Amino acid sequence: MKLNKYIDHTLLKADAKKVEIEKLCLEAKDYDFATVCINPTHIIYAKELLKGTNVGITTVIGFPLGATTSEVKAFETKQAIENGATEIDMVINVGAVKDANWDLVLNDMIAVKKAALNNCVKVILENCLLTKEEITKCCQLALKANLEFVKTSTGFSTGGATFEDVALMKSIVKDQAKVKAAGGVRTYQDAIKMIENGADRLGTSGGVAIVKGEEHKNGY
Repeated sequence: MKLNKYIDHTLLKADAKKVEIEKLCLEAKDYDFATVCINPTHIIYAKELLKGTNVGITTVIGFPLGATTSEVKAFETKQAIENGATEIDMVINVGAVKDANWDLVLNDMIAVKKAALNNCVKVILENCLLTKEEITKCCQLALKANLEFVKTSTGFSTGGATFEDVALMKSIVKDQAKVKAAGGVRTYQDAIKMIENGADRLGTSGGVAIVKGEEHKNGY
């Protein structure tokens, strides 16, 4: 199976240098990945590097904690789209989920979706901090907000994607939304199993190693 268009080639480290963003984008061009996934500050540079390709630009909103207000997330999203982002990965308000403040969680998603205009929005649930019941409810709210994807993880908390969680998320969203598995996808075999369990997209900093059949040993 060709995996390139499943992959969001990712670099979200706080200390990422311009030369590393350049390398990421050139690799994404060479391997024709779905998108690069980068912090908002790098969008304009990535847009220049990816001009003339069909590699999209994913950026993260409210990252990595999800604890900013809906208004701030919406502003971040609006600016990101204006700067050239084509897909938005927003972090859910995890604290609101734990409080079962479902109105806040839903309104957070709706605010970002509205600000993203017609661009793809993925909501990052941070499954390692949630119960199965909370994951289920968050997926249901994502459908209510008309989001395109539910995503497992930021990769910056206590755990990443699991095969079990991907299967659970897919069983809830079915064909109404897609699933992104992120964090801990390190081999071609991992990638295939995530896809078999329902993943439509893979977030990883090891895209090159994975498509070459090698093990990605460091990073996201």
